[in-house]
Amino acid sequence: MSQDRDSEIAVIGGGMVGMAVAYGLVRSGHSVTVFDEGDRALRASRGNFGLVWVQSKGAGLLDYACWTRLSARLWKAFADDLGALSDTDLELKQPGGLIIALSEEELDRETAGLESLKQALDGDYPFERLGHNALRKLLPEIGPDVAGATYFPEDGHANPLHLLRALHTGFLRCGGRIVNGSAVTSIDHGNDGFTIEAGLQHKAQKLVLCAGLGNAKLAPMVGLDAPISPQRGQVLITERVKPFLNYPTIHVRQVGTGAIQIGDSHENVGLDDGTTPNVIAAIAKRAVRTFPVLENVRLVRSWGALRVLSADGCPIYDVSTSCPGASVVNCHSGITLAAVHAQVLAPWLGGGEIPEFVENMSASRFQ
Repeated sequence: MSQDRDSEIAVIGGGMVGMAVAYGLVRSGHSVTVFDEGDRALRASRGNFGLVWVQSKGAGLLDYACWTRLSARLWKAFADDLGALSDTDLELKQPGGLIIALSEEELDRETAGLESLKQALDGDYPFERLGHNALRKLLPEIGPDVAGATYFPEDGHANPLHLLRALHTGFLRCGGRIVNGSAVTSIDHGNDGFTIEAGLQHKAQKLVLCAGLGNAKLAPMVGLDAPISPQRGQVLITERVKPFLNYPTIHVRQVGTGAIQIGDSHENVGLDDGTTPNVIAAIAKRAVRTFPVLENVRLVRSWGALRVLSADGCPIYDVSTSCPGASVVNCHSGITLAAVHAQVLAPWLGGGEIPEFVENMSASRFQ
């Protein structure tokens, strides 16, 4: 098999996680090649909800809560830098976010979880519980079935398609290289680094696995473990409507064009990324109960996509001891963590010091 040209670092995976890491590496001065399988891959990046979300994350692993908050704080500078480099508006807004409850029981559960996080973080977790009347002052269009919401001031949202395009553009403009269309079939480690088979052979001194669900197969090739599983989420998009939703919520958000995005289903169906009428109906019903103004709004399209989840829902960051230079990155919060992946995680993967909060997010916690 003929050989492609070499690079210092190879990143396997051209989705949100892989491109954020690759962008951070190339901005740090490294020679980087990204291997992107193409549209045959199970692309979580094209099916997400676009949230930059802190609220409720890290209940079982406090370092993840802190890591998420760090990324949310870095997002503005990250968006400004990447947007200017790529000539792209990422449509970032961080007005705070809402988890809307349709019953007092729902509201009590959300409040209890956030209160536990607040106590574990010594009170540094500025959420608010809003009753129906207080929430109506923020969102006048809520329906009578809404009991209230929890609000967190650091939450926000961005345009995920603009972000992915900007990462590709910025990466290439900084001198990065992308190999498209071929799946990585094997990885060998030797004294001179790594040999990657993906149509052609490619040599790299270091290797970062960011292939989402594909990491489960690739990680063992370099002495790593990626105990992850798929979880399907279905999403609906409506026609454009007059702006009425100034805060993102985990079930409903209004995008920059005025369309409404509806979702947040959680289904364990293996690698099936299709759509089903019953789940679509349930998603739409909740949205209409929350915002009755949506009742006669037309749906334009729907899709399903697969989240990449570890057993506890938190990221996995590991470096290989048996194959030095190899590392793995897995998470389901590719939008939220894009800033910290590019600005903090990538320098470590390129050879720097391990960042705060990362050490406890290795796969060893599952053993």
